[in-house]
Amino acid sequence: MSRYDSRSGDPSSYRDRRSDSGFGASMGYGGSVRSSSSRNSYEVVESPRKLDLDGLTPFEKNFYVESPAVAEMSDREVEEYRLQREITVEGLDVPKPVKSFRDVGFPDYVIQEITKAGFVEPTPIQAQGWPMALRGRDLIGIAETGSGKTLAYLLPAIVHVNAQPILSPGDGPIVLVLAPTRELAVQIQNECTKFGASSKIKNTCIYGGVPKGPQVRDLQKGVEIVIATPGRLIDMLDSHHTNLRRVTYLVLDEADRMLDMGFEPQIRKLVSQIRPDRQTLYWSATWPKEVEQLARQFLYNPYKVIIGSQDLKANHAIRQHVDIVSENQKYNKLVKLLEDIMDGSRILIFMDTKKGCDQITRQLRMDGWPALSIHGDKSQAERDWVLSEFKAGKSPIMTATDVAARGLDVKDVKYVINYDFPGSLEDYVHRIGRTGRAGAKGTAYTFFTAANARFAKELISILEEAGQKVSPDLAAMGRGAPPPPSGHGGFRDRGRGHGSGRSWN
Repeated sequence: MSRYDSRSGDPSSYRDRRSDSGFGASMGYGGSVRSSSSRNSYEVVESPRKLDLDGLTPFEKNFYVESPAVAEMSDREVEEYRLQREITVEGLDVPKPVKSFRDVGFPDYVIQEITKAGFVEPTPIQAQGWPMALRGRDLIGIAETGSGKTLAYLLPAIVHVNAQPILSPGDGPIVLVLAPTRELAVQIQNECTKFGASSKIKNTCIYGGVPKGPQVRDLQKGVEIVIATPGRLIDMLDSHHTNLRRVTYLVLDEADRMLDMGFEPQIRKLVSQIRPDRQTLYWSATWPKEVEQLARQFLYNPYKVIIGSQDLKANHAIRQHVDIVSENQKYNKLVKLLEDIMDGSRILIFMDTKKGCDQITRQLRMDGWPALSIHGDKSQAERDWVLSEFKAGKSPIMTATDVAARGLDVKDVKYVINYDFPGSLEDYVHRIGRTGRAGAKGTAYTFFTAANARFAKELISILEEAGQKVSPDLAAMGRGAPPPPSGHGGFRDRGRGHGSGRSWN
């Protein structure tokens, strides 16, 4: 029996995907009339994969009933709302956005959790993403971290689970969420536990770096929702501790980051074990070609919602300073900068390598600075401890590789310092996005060397779009000039003055 109130007996809501226009349909999934804020139609040229649904039990996935308030919105009101909130949509038969939680049609148990959490209104990705997800269609969501996308897919997932038959012994999960890092997976699990508790939905988090025993026990007992990093989940499948036969709701969170980390083969292996008529939600902060190509193969007739510009841009609430330096000047520049800005606030320093992370942290500690580091070679216990110390402000300086660039929701990071410039502008935007969250202001400092010159032109575009000052030295590098020999200027000449010295004591 279904556990979802009153909708279990509606066979019309199960739509065989063979009858949908596929992802590779001739008109493309951007063929409908879209809001004027939308870009050109997204062209699709590949044919959809043939679907073999023989022997698969039909399942419920369309739960959306448009509320009277939403139905009464005119096309012009919808257009104005999307323009105001920077929502761009593509797809066939796109539902109108919702303006309030009550308009979504969530069951009371979900509304109670939303109210308890103190949320006032849906974020843009939720306002447009919830009606799309609740319709049971595949969905591409492009939104920066901190936009509310976790609940954009988790709350429909909870509704989806409660509409399916109860798990039988030996069943795997109904919902699978794939995430690139352990930290993000744990964060998603926390939200899942909070909002799934009222309907007694069980979840577990599967990731490497910790003993398998507790995770194996959770899987063997049966859980409706699994949040996992790809490698450890494949390990669990190969060891026959679980299976993906019951998965009907698949989420790929931070797909761009998973591809950056080389997870494409693992993702393909996992998706190949999931029934083809599943609902797939594909989330990414950026939309490079690799992410797009993967989406073509995994999704059918999807909606696409973009929050903000599809062009790469930085959060305008973040002040960005770029200093041209030589490699051997970096450490002294860092110390001078810390003396300038250190006021007990959280400071996140990004390095390119694990070795560099450890070396700089060790040097900072020897020089009396309260620094700890986090990177992929640390044990999970140590990473959790470092994060808790950083979040609590006991160690207000944390050095990190890009493992911390996405998915870590640490509130009140006042400063981000790029000690090493990242390997892409997307990573630059994500790194500095660790500050300036939830409406707060933040400041990012970046050390830029001759080795980074190829990024100068694009970096200048990002700075200019955000209304930031471009130094003459950086502007010259953008025009192809060699960097100045001394890295003259520097952050201390910019009138910062937050007090100096180690003021955390």
